[in-house]
Amino acid sequence: MSVRANMPPDRHGTAELPEIKVVDLRKTPPSRGRWLAPPLVEAMTKTLEEGEQVMLFLNRRGYAPLTLCRACGYRMQCPDCSSWLVEHRSRKRMVCHHCGYWVPPPTTCPDCGEADSFTACGPGIERIAEEVALLFPEARVLVMASDTVTSPDQATRLVQDMTERRIDVLVGTQIVAKGHHFPYLTLVGVVDADLGLEGGDLRAAERTWQMLSQVAGRAGRALHPGIVMLQSWQPEHPVIRTLAAGDRDGFLKTEDEARKTSNMPPYGRLVALIVSGKDANALDAFCQTLARKAPHHSSVDVWGPVPAPLAILRGRHRRRFLVKAPRGFAIQALLRDWLGKLRPPGDIRVQVDVDPYSFN
Repeated sequence: MSVRANMPPDRHGTAELPEIKVVDLRKTPPSRGRWLAPPLVEAMTKTLEEGEQVMLFLNRRGYAPLTLCRACGYRMQCPDCSSWLVEHRSRKRMVCHHCGYWVPPPTTCPDCGEADSFTACGPGIERIAEEVALLFPEARVLVMASDTVTSPDQATRLVQDMTERRIDVLVGTQIVAKGHHFPYLTLVGVVDADLGLEGGDLRAAERTWQMLSQVAGRAGRALHPGIVMLQSWQPEHPVIRTLAAGDRDGFLKTEDEARKTSNMPPYGRLVALIVSGKDANALDAFCQTLARKAPHHSSVDVWGPVPAPLAILRGRHRRRFLVKAPRGFAIQALLRDWLGKLRPPGDIRVQVDVDPYSFN
């Protein structure tokens, strides 16, 4: 499926808008153990043969997001956060992207003691770069992420190397999505266009649409026309469908209708309460007290407490309440009346986020 994008409506000078194609991974999946589907590999081959450049986008740093033991299923997890340790093979580290904790990759499983039993699950940009090197051994490949480009001087050199065609394939995260003009970059491949669409985040669709549209805008910015290829397991999703059609207005209409139907912002008010503390039992007891004292109002819904999506962060346990009210409702006064009656004991903290942007 492909169309000529119509958003934004034009470009400076004679540059044409890129053609956007969706690679349906259900019909043309990558080979076993690979992440680049045959249509994208074929397009990369053609682009490189013509002396032009390729960008591969995956918003996931490191080599693999999850490492587990083949013998017992043990997963490498941060001791201070409820998140998996991400393998950064180039730095020989297992890293928590939330608190910065890291350890060297273990040679034996800490749980069952099996040697050399760990396997990487899923791709990060380092793994994509490794696959590119196997497929195109002559290509000059560079990885660009916040942990590989750490200074303005490095960023300047990278842009110069791209502009002067000393790089053939650039593999990057959201750091490559905007603000760069590469005249010979004509193919952009989005490795996982579905990443970020799932979960209970109200704003996931709009953030994904914005990011992917910015990534798509890197292709064909000069005299050479560009192509964008979105690899997706769900090409019928409104984000993928409207992005492929360049239909910003259609996407906004779909999102607007969904928000209106559910009375979510901007048609209603939403407040997130994150209650955190080091002692899980004390935290749960206080949250139950909060729940019992929750306001009873015919127009207001209070949900929770439940573990926050990131249930432990930097050693603190986290619980979440959501408060939903109609637009125009005096939600701040209701919150002051509710929370002002209770003083959190010990180190317990209550954070209030009105119309939250993040749901972690």
